[in-house]
Amino acid sequence: MVSDLTAVIFIISLAAIVFYFGSSLKNRRQGLLNTLFMELVLLYSLWVVALLGMKFTKPDNTTQLMVLDCITTAGAHMAALYLTIAIAFVKSYDKLPKYCYLLFIVPCLTTLLCVTNPLHHLYYVEFSVIKSELVMGPYVPISGFYSYICLGASSFIMINFAIKNRSRLYLKQSILFALGGFSPLIVSVIATFTNSLPISATALSFIPIIVFDGIAIYQLHLVDIKPIAMQHVLDWISDLYMVLSDKGLVINFNVPFGKVFASQYGITENRYLKDCVKEEDVSKKTAIYNMLTAVDACMEADTVISYEQAVTLEKEGTPVKYYYVTDVSPLKNGDQLAGFVVIFKDVTQLKRSMQQLQDGQKHMMEQERFAFLGQMMAGLAHNLKTPIMSISGCVATVDSLVDEYESSLNDPQVVEEDYREICNEIRDWLQKISESTSYMSEIITAIKGQANSVTPFGDSTFTLNELMKRTTLLMRHELYTSGCTLVADYDPSLNVTLHGDINNLIQVMNNLVSNAIYAQKQAGGGKIVVGMKADREELHVSVADTGPGVSPNVRERLFKEMITSKGTMGSGLGLYISNAVVRGKFGGTMWLQDNPGGGAVFGFSIPLGAAPVVKREES
Repeated sequence: MVSDLTAVIFIISLAAIVFYFGSSLKNRRQGLLNTLFMELVLLYSLWVVALLGMKFTKPDNTTQLMVLDCITTAGAHMAALYLTIAIAFVKSYDKLPKYCYLLFIVPCLTTLLCVTNPLHHLYYVEFSVIKSELVMGPYVPISGFYSYICLGASSFIMINFAIKNRSRLYLKQSILFALGGFSPLIVSVIATFTNSLPISATALSFIPIIVFDGIAIYQLHLVDIKPIAMQHVLDWISDLYMVLSDKGLVINFNVPFGKVFASQYGITENRYLKDCVKEEDVSKKTAIYNMLTAVDACMEADTVISYEQAVTLEKEGTPVKYYYVTDVSPLKNGDQLAGFVVIFKDVTQLKRSMQQLQDGQKHMMEQERFAFLGQMMAGLAHNLKTPIMSISGCVATVDSLVDEYESSLNDPQVVEEDYREICNEIRDWLQKISESTSYMSEIITAIKGQANSVTPFGDSTFTLNELMKRTTLLMRHELYTSGCTLVADYDPSLNVTLHGDINNLIQVMNNLVSNAIYAQKQAGGGKIVVGMKADREELHVSVADTGPGVSPNVRERLFKEMITSKGTMGSGLGLYISNAVVRGKFGGTMWLQDNPGGGAVFGFSIPLGAAPVVKREES
């Protein structure tokens, strides 16, 4: 039944199993594959202990021998458990699906029929520990047939997985697993249809499974917790992910990826990604085409490839666009490429928030622009009223001079010198009309520039003198009504040329001058000084007043949020928008200093790269 040599082999196997369990408990491995393998080893240990018990039981103690024989049916569960391990490994399960439990129906029935054999004799017709006297029942071939189907299916699944992946690591793991299953498969077939093998032969044939899987565990990490840990890490750092082999075979993906991409493009595990791409995907450059292109680029460049992917999904019957930042990273086993991981990070909410922020900023800039245009229109009405009235008076005077000229044509007392004097007076009044119209043209040009959108319609070069001239024109009415004057205080021989949209900078200057006027009015009017100086790195423009200054509470929050010290007369938008324009359009910064003579000095600094300084002597 069990020879002495076989018994020694069984005892050595049990010692090795005890050592394995000690190592497993020390390392505290808790992965699904590790748990299934430990169950496999436990079943084998139970089987071997029962066989050793039968060796040392007296042949006439039939009852004890039959009980031990029922325990040996644990071997019938090993084949089904081996198939379960193969499925769990290939599918990368971290939790055993319910359908796998159906594989144990036949092994459980085998144990049940063995225990209840005296009632039906389906398992044994005649029980005996002597091989020649043992008569098997009709159920035993069925049990044996099921066992080698499970073993054969396990080897096929692993070999097929290794062929499709062609990864050196997967190949070693799969070959070891398959080799372990061949030995009990062959012995099970022989034992089912012949009586030439001892009862212990099948148990001996399962030793290669224990040995080869042990090598895979300790050397190749076949049932290590690392794959499961990595899957959890991927779930944590990404919203969607997919794992590919080095040949582009889909190894695994999470549930969200399945809902967003896999279901839409027919992506399944153990299918090549390129086989899921259709002709229309190439022409339309759909998401799956972009994925395949990124994987190819990652393989060629041997580096991480990143891109943004937009996907339209149905949400409650309404198409909604989602945005993902996608990273394709190579997976290395040493220096060899083992595969790729494609990680998708949902940035839809971030993009929507950024769009809302941009829309909000644009809306605020438009509000500020229209508020400023309202102020300019009031100034425009006043500024144009004076030249219009002047033109009207000039026209009336010219008209009277023309009448005088006509009425004196036949007057003998009017000599040629009188006519020349009338003509000279007309020319003088026409010159005044020309000056007034020229002034009106400059006002209208400045207003027209400010009426354009804050977004630059075209960069150009302009001088600080042009900036000062337009600012003075636009602020003339406000300066006049407040009793303030604008003074330029900088070296007249220094000609500064700026590059960008002049209207953007005029808006900033007008805001600073307007704030200075408000502060200066509280001091009874006076001079507002515009200064300019340049160092090696930056151009500095300042607007100084001698008003009450800026309180510490306002100073701390200035430029960071919309805040005003004007009460209901201000919105806080001016400096906030001005700061955004200086930073966004010119790459500069705004600042605030105390005026040594009292009041405040607001200004901005622009890098020389955005504001080249040219110094030349004026002719």
